[in-house]
Amino acid sequence: MRQLTRLIRYVLPFLVQLLPGVFLLAGVGLLEAFRLMLLKPVFDRVLNPASGSENIVLFTIPKIGKSVYLQSFVPAHFHNAWTIVAYALVASTVVKGIFDYTGTYLVNHAGFGMITNLRNDLYNSVLRRSTAFFSQHTTGTLISTIINDIERVQFAMSSVLSEFLQQVFTFVFIAAAIVIMGRDLAWVLLLFIPFIIYSAVRIGRKVRTTTRRGQDQLADVQNILHETITGNRIVKAFGMESWEVARFRKAAQRLFQANLRSVAATAVSSPLMDFFGAVAIAMLLLLGRNEIIRGDLNLGDFVAFFALVLAMYNPVRKFAVFNNSFQQALGASSQLFKFMDTEDEVREKPGAKRLPRFAENIRFEGVCFSYEGTCDDAREILRAIDLEVRRGEVLAIVGSSGAGKSTLVHLIPRFFDVTAGRILIDGHDVRNITLASLRSQVGIVTQETVLFNDTVRNNIAYGQPHVPQKEVEAAARAALAHEFILALPSAYDTVIGERGVRLSGGERQRLAIARALLKNAPILILDEATSALDSESESLVQSALHNLMAGRTVFVIAHRLSTVRRADRIVVIENGTIADVGAHEDLMQKFGTYRRLYELQFANMEGSKAVAET
Repeated sequence: MRQLTRLIRYVLPFLVQLLPGVFLLAGVGLLEAFRLMLLKPVFDRVLNPASGSENIVLFTIPKIGKSVYLQSFVPAHFHNAWTIVAYALVASTVVKGIFDYTGTYLVNHAGFGMITNLRNDLYNSVLRRSTAFFSQHTTGTLISTIINDIERVQFAMSSVLSEFLQQVFTFVFIAAAIVIMGRDLAWVLLLFIPFIIYSAVRIGRKVRTTTRRGQDQLADVQNILHETITGNRIVKAFGMESWEVARFRKAAQRLFQANLRSVAATAVSSPLMDFFGAVAIAMLLLLGRNEIIRGDLNLGDFVAFFALVLAMYNPVRKFAVFNNSFQQALGASSQLFKFMDTEDEVREKPGAKRLPRFAENIRFEGVCFSYEGTCDDAREILRAIDLEVRRGEVLAIVGSSGAGKSTLVHLIPRFFDVTAGRILIDGHDVRNITLASLRSQVGIVTQETVLFNDTVRNNIAYGQPHVPQKEVEAAARAALAHEFILALPSAYDTVIGERGVRLSGGERQRLAIARALLKNAPILILDEATSALDSESESLVQSALHNLMAGRTVFVIAHRLSTVRRADRIVVIENGTIADVGAHEDLMQKFGTYRRLYELQFANMEGSKAVAET
């Protein structure tokens, strides 16, 4: 019920379209009942010319005995019974068609509008989650939720909703007509209502459960697709096509089984409704026959009554299908709202203030971090970090893999929050300032360059679409990227492919540097920015980085210690703590971790060089 209430809230902005649509679909139901009731004058008057054409009774209201005449709905110049009935039939069909088209369009307008807002809110909610959220959920699961689960809800709240409303009103008005036309026979239908409701509820619960399982299996399939398509070169390099195909087939088979269970749950509803309908019709035939024999019911009344019963059977049968669709939508929406309601680990405090332009220093005071949430856990990444970085200083952070180097710098823009201690920028705790103002002052260039399937210009000007072209080109020149960009087929308007696949590693990295230059953030994080490059590319990128670092406070993480020798200070991280701090010359005079790493790295380089010469 809570999920249904939340879905209904999304419809409220579209009441202007929904309410007229509902009113028109109610008219469709009324006119459908009216057309079926015309069977009475067809049998009583049109097929019995001797009865005349005056005062053609459409129906008589029970209890009060007041008759409603067909002439009340037809222009006065029609006098023949055939023309009166024919006009009523054609006119009601035309009006019903207009109401049906317009009502369906308006209800679908409201349904699709509601789904658009829901999809936008879900995407906004997911995109603003912390880095921890994305490490806990696979890409396939997130994509499946945003696309497939939304699609389930969309189908139920647009196409199914419009038909559901039409059938509801058709059922209501036909039921009223049945009571009017059948009088004492109508009570038979009441016997089946408890059975129909009970079976619909039981089947609906099963459908909701199986739908959720099917959506989860579909997410697994999409996750495998994402991994193998984005990592297709690794798959080919290791000759793992057959293994990946087998893995995909197993996931597809699990999806197949889940879909079969869902079909088994939904398919039982229609035969069950058929059974109830057949029993009801058989009982009505028996009772109606007796009523006609006794003279309590004429042929026209019974034919109209029987046609109304058959017509009501269709909405009743479809209600089971509608219920299944709505249950599937509720099952799918559970994951949507789960993601939207997830309490993010990195939250902006109410009333958070904007961070002024960075001017003095960044301080780490007793910083501790653990993915499990407390510094007492065995998986603590950082502990007791005390460090001050002054404005304009270049600080290199070195250490073995897994020591916590990247985690330390990722705490500055609040990709994660510290477990204990605090990080201060110019005396402001980063948890007390707005995320937008904090991250606007931090530029990042990482080893894994993230570029978008867009033009070179738009990748450099990411987040600044209205920046002048001269500034984009100036940033590209400073990043030593301008020349190779001009050599591209369309220069700055060249689309570079997904993740910049049409560029070399060095070219991608220089575009990332140009993007950081254009952002002009006073704090810069270089996380292994040259580790994946060859010597020639590294030389170009190093020159571009030198331009980027000028006048900024820089945190440099690098496995290649040759790239950090020119830093003002070097921080050595070991087992999550600061093992040593100092300039390159000072640290080389100590027999500590830094000297050991330096000598080991250069010994390996000399060995590789000797092997190459031989």
